[in-house]
Amino acid sequence: MANNQAPARRLGSTGQELFSPVTSARISATIVDQIRALIHQGQLAQGDRLPSERELCSSFGVSRVTIRDALRVLESSGLIEIRVGAHGGAYVTAPSTSNISAGLTDMLAMSSLSGAEITEARIIFEMGIIELVCERAEKEDFDALEDICNRSALSLESGNYDMDLSAEFHIRMTKSAHNRTLDLIVESFQGPLRYSLLEAQHTAPNMGDPGVNEHREILRALKSRDPVAAREILFKHLSRTADRLANEDLVT
Repeated sequence: MANNQAPARRLGSTGQELFSPVTSARISATIVDQIRALIHQGQLAQGDRLPSERELCSSFGVSRVTIRDALRVLESSGLIEIRVGAHGGAYVTAPSTSNISAGLTDMLAMSSLSGAEITEARIIFEMGIIELVCERAEKEDFDALEDICNRSALSLESGNYDMDLSAEFHIRMTKSAHNRTLDLIVESFQGPLRYSLLEAQHTAPNMGDPGVNEHREILRALKSRDPVAAREILFKHLSRTADRLANEDLVT
């Protein structure tokens, strides 16, 4: 029976060994840096299987405990996936945006970065994509944004507005630009986005009322392919949030 398993990679395109022995005091970190560099350079591609722990021990000249430490770091970074079973091993994979978003959220929680600063960054980012959205958005994009607006209105009527709906609108608007790089950026930024919105809601519990209406106004401008009007409404929409958060920072 044919074995379609990706081969373990020890040799680069020139036939030379990919890995070199390490002697640093922080051995496992040096191994992580070597493997990460090989992935970035394309010498290790997504789907490639790394050599076995025994082979890696031999290549790097270190103990199995050190190799396992390095693999755990790479796995937590989303660069490799550890599989078990007959075809188990460490496989190169692509970091997910959820890993990146969680990391950014953790950084926010442990730093002095404020919701106001996040919203200022959002103003720069979202204002910049409006032209592309007006140019490239398709009917299914407008339908999706309309659906979010409708669900937001129902959430408002319930008396307990869900701020995730606001985040969903802005994320879906970015996707309507049909640019994969922008998609990755906004998906990675989901955690900080929700963090800033929840902080704003704490400052102004009724902020959902004007926010949902402004989402509809933004959508109408996008459907009309009018970037000037869309940017004007969006700037007012985001600036109000930034001002509220800035005032909260002054109070605290």
